[in-house]
Amino acid sequence: MTHAAPTPLQSHAARRWIPVALYTALGALWLLDTVLIGLQQHALTDWLPEATGLAALGLLLAPESRLSIEWRAGLAAAGSAAVTLGVALGRWPLPDWGLLETACLLVLIARTCRSVRRPGLAVALTAALGACVIDEPLRTEGTGITLTYPFLLTFAVGGAIGTGCYLRTLEARRARTVAAVRLAERLQLARELHDFVAHHVTGIVVQAQAADVIHQDAPHQVGPMLRNIAEAGQRTLDSMRRMVRVLREDDEAAAGRPGELYAELTTLVSAFCDQGDGSVARLEITALARRTRLLPEVESAVHRVVQEALTNVHRHAPGAQVTVRIHRTGDGLLRADVHNTAPPRPTTSPTGGTGGYGLTGLRERAQAVGGTLTAGPSDDGGWWIIAHFPALPVDADEALDRA
Repeated sequence: MTHAAPTPLQSHAARRWIPVALYTALGALWLLDTVLIGLQQHALTDWLPEATGLAALGLLLAPESRLSIEWRAGLAAAGSAAVTLGVALGRWPLPDWGLLETACLLVLIARTCRSVRRPGLAVALTAALGACVIDEPLRTEGTGITLTYPFLLTFAVGGAIGTGCYLRTLEARRARTVAAVRLAERLQLARELHDFVAHHVTGIVVQAQAADVIHQDAPHQVGPMLRNIAEAGQRTLDSMRRMVRVLREDDEAAAGRPGELYAELTTLVSAFCDQGDGSVARLEITALARRTRLLPEVESAVHRVVQEALTNVHRHAPGAQVTVRIHRTGDGLLRADVHNTAPPRPTTSPTGGTGGYGLTGLRERAQAVGGTLTAGPSDDGGWWIIAHFPALPVDADEALDRA
């Protein structure tokens, strides 16, 4: 049965309209070039702007995994300069220089300013592309055209440079904000680790003392107690290893190996099913999600969201059927869905809990690592929790340069 889920936040989907609008505008310019050249063309060579425009568009849309932005900008500048120089020196004027090529070069200027990390190279490539844009009218006839349009295109180049620099500043600011959030998250994890270890160590000490007291009067009870001590100790060590890795690592190279998180989630779901209240949970992880690499703090946030969701089911909907599904969305996010049915027996509290501090805390935890979390009732009387988290590319083929 398919259950209606609450609508997740649309910030990631909204950003996808930006490249759609850009590609639509580029397509319109290509059609305009076709019309303008078709009205004026007298020879086959007059269609050269169509070819150069499509070539520039190909460089603009080339995947980052196969051609870096530096190479694309350099090739675009070299190709445009060669065409302009050949037309000018060969006294071979064209009816139109190509609006699509101009637009693609302007977009490449903005992306070069935004994405090229080495400042010197960024300046050189931007200057070369800007000169190519300003000189494009030299391909046409008419002194008025060759003087007026370069002047106007200078402002267009300036606008592209300003846009790219603004986006570069935003990304730098965002990187600083993310670093601060990660530091705060690690400090919070350190405090939680202290509380977690203190709780389990206290339990281990109490059970060890009890075993020492009863080992003579009830020796048959010592074995189970020792097994509980061993299991508690192992859980504590596993949590300490994971938390210490989170606290020590601070970049993408520190991302968890695929499968580590999901092994922990499997253990978490199994422990939930063993609580004896009749609840049954099923864990579904897609193949693509299993290959997904996450930053340590994101991995911890996913684990905490699923853990808290299962805890809420145990508290507020004992005996409910639970489905935990982890998959990767089309826009590169990792999505965690936790759905529980209505409990078989009426409860005094809402199925999903009161939606107070616990849910607020989970939402804040997801937002702290760049994710989102929504929750709400489902059509069958149960409850949904849906969380989206940023994920690293599965492989190089997914590292496409987005407009």
